[in-house]
Amino acid sequence: MTADSQLAHSLAQFVRYLRHERRFSEHTVNGYQRDLERASQWCGEHAIHRWPNLRQHHVRAYLASRHRAGIAGKSLQRELSVLRSLFRFLIREGEADDNPVQGIRAPKVKRRLPATLDADQLGRLLDVTGHSPLELRDLAMLELFYSSGLRLAELVALELQQFTPADPILVVTGKGAKTRHLPIGSMALLALQRWIKVRPQLAAADETALFVSSRGTRIHPRSVQQRIARWAKTNDAALHLHPHMLRHSFASHLLESSGDLRAVQELLGHADISTTQIYTHLDFQHLAQVYDNTHPRARKKLG
Repeated sequence: MTADSQLAHSLAQFVRYLRHERRFSEHTVNGYQRDLERASQWCGEHAIHRWPNLRQHHVRAYLASRHRAGIAGKSLQRELSVLRSLFRFLIREGEADDNPVQGIRAPKVKRRLPATLDADQLGRLLDVTGHSPLELRDLAMLELFYSSGLRLAELVALELQQFTPADPILVVTGKGAKTRHLPIGSMALLALQRWIKVRPQLAAADETALFVSSRGTRIHPRSVQQRIARWAKTNDAALHLHPHMLRHSFASHLLESSGDLRAVQELLGHADISTTQIYTHLDFQHLAQVYDNTHPRARKKLG
C-alpha cells in the first residue's frame, strides 16, 4: 500500500463505520467525507502520508490555512469535529495512539438567533382551506412541521404506516439513529386525515411514503422546501419560509409556554442541551419586548 493510499484506506474504513455502525444519513456521511478528503489532500501536500503522523501543530497549520482561505468559524468548527471523530475511530481500531485534534478550538462564532414566526403569521399560513390534493398535502406538511418540530429529513422519511389516527404519536428516527416519540396536535391530525383521504389520487400503488409528489413517489426534500416557500408567498406571509423556521417556532413557543428546557430538548432530539438553550435567548427577547411595551417605568418620558 502506497503512502497516500494509507490515508484513503483509513478514510474509507471510517466512512463505512459512519454508514453501517453509526447509521448516519447519506447526507451527513457525504459531508464528513468531503471534509476529510480536503484534509487528506492537505496532508499529502505536506508529506503526511498516514493519519497517525498528524500532530497538533499540523492541525493548527491546517486550521490557519482554511481560515486564511476565508472559511467561516462555524465551518471550521465542523471540520475540527469531523477530524476529532476520525481520530476517535482510529484509536478504537488501534491505528492511532492519541487524538491531535483534542483541545484545539476554532475561532468563536457569534451565534445567530433562528428566525421564528409569531401567532399571527402562523395563523395566516395555517388557517387556510386546502382544496386540491397538492394543497391538502402541503397544509398537512406545514401543520406537522409546526405541531411536532420535525426536521426536513424526518418528514420526508415518514412512512404511511407510521400514522395512525387513533394513536396520534409519531415515532421518528433522527440524527445519530436516535428514536423519539412525538405527539401530533389536533390541527395537524385533522390536516393529516384530510391528506390521507386524497393521497391515493397521487400515490403510486406500491408507494409507502406518507408524503408523495405529483409523480406518485416519495417527495424530495427540495420539493418540500419549494412548496413551503410557495405556500407562504401565496398566503401573503411576508417572509422567506423554510421548514426549519417552523421547527424553530415549535421550539420557541413550547419553551415560552412551559419553561421546560429538558422536555423541549427531548422533543427536538438534540443530543446536547446547549443546542436547545438558544431558544431561551429567543424567549428572553420576547419577555424583554413585553416589558418595554407594558411596564410603566420601562421607558423614560421625555419633555
